[in-house]
Amino acid sequence: MRVLVRILLNGFGLVAAAYLLPGIHWSGGLGALLVAGFVIGAINLVVRPIVTALSCPLIVLSLGLFYLVINGLLLELADLLLEALRIDSFVWAVFGGLFLAAFNLVFKLLFEKE
Repeated sequence: MRVLVRILLNGFGLVAAAYLLPGIHWSGGLGALLVAGFVIGAINLVVRPIVTALSCPLIVLSLGLFYLVINGLLLELADLLLEALRIDSFVWAVFGGLFLAAFNLVFKLLFEKE
């Protein structure tokens, strides 16, 4: 049940980012929303730890700001994998990644129990 909630939150966060950020566009329905949530969750589960481990020196040198670049790159990867998602530029991908991170953090703080 918890995994399904995370998939839905990723999908709704993506739609909210597309609604609020003019450089991110969403053109899918509910089924595509579930697929998008699954794809973003899978990218975060599989690809993010590898990219974070490989870029650890850059993260340390930039005092953590390189995480924004990682978020943007992973959202660009989702753009390549999802037909319903279109991101205009890498800058919008960075803003979208920042938005998704904040969106997930807010819902995690509001609804998850310790």
